[in-house]
Amino acid sequence: MKVVATTRSAQGSGASRRLRRSGKVPGIVYGGTVTPTAIELDHNPLYHSLRVEAFHSSILDMELDGKSERVLLRDVQWHAYRPQVMHIDFQRVAADQKIHVRVPLHFVNQDISPAVKLSAAIVSHVQSEIDVSCLPGALPEFIEVDLSALTAGHPIHLADVKLPEGVTAVQAKENPVLVVATVKGGGDAAEESAAAPAAKAAPAAGGKAAPAKKDDKK
Repeated sequence: MKVVATTRSAQGSGASRRLRRSGKVPGIVYGGTVTPTAIELDHNPLYHSLRVEAFHSSILDMELDGKSERVLLRDVQWHAYRPQVMHIDFQRVAADQKIHVRVPLHFVNQDISPAVKLSAAIVSHVQSEIDVSCLPGALPEFIEVDLSALTAGHPIHLADVKLPEGVTAVQAKENPVLVVATVKGGGDAAEESAAAPAAKAAPAAGGKAAPAKKDDKK
């Protein structure tokens, strides 16, 4: 994907406000051996690009003053209540240096899983993206999670997902849960079924049950 930017000389909060009123977005591009560069971009094309998932997790081709650079989106600041981009940060990337990026998860085959077809379970996506480390050339737009074997009560962990070649997961937890499937009311049903045999076995535990005492008639 491509993004077009130009360098800006005027900086500061006042200059940024004037820039936004003219339909531009202030930003910065940093990284590599080059000094961070203050940039400006047209708001509307940038706004529509930010609505595309791949724009957030792909290596972008930035045309900066007519010269091409490879960058990665790092941060976006939005207006508190208006659909307006206030500031944006990009990082330069080098082909031989690993990058750390959050990549979205795409869940497939949920409808044909045993959890849904046999148990009518409710499937919950615990995480919608994961942190990965890889070289820029190996960065995937998304990672697919196959739910065709998902069963109720058996969650899918990160270790169950096959990552693309050259991609390593970087997570705070060693093996986080990504998806769970629960049966509505399953807990109550299980408790009742477990309690029933115990109730039947209760008289046997103390020998024969005592006969019911008859009321004395006067």
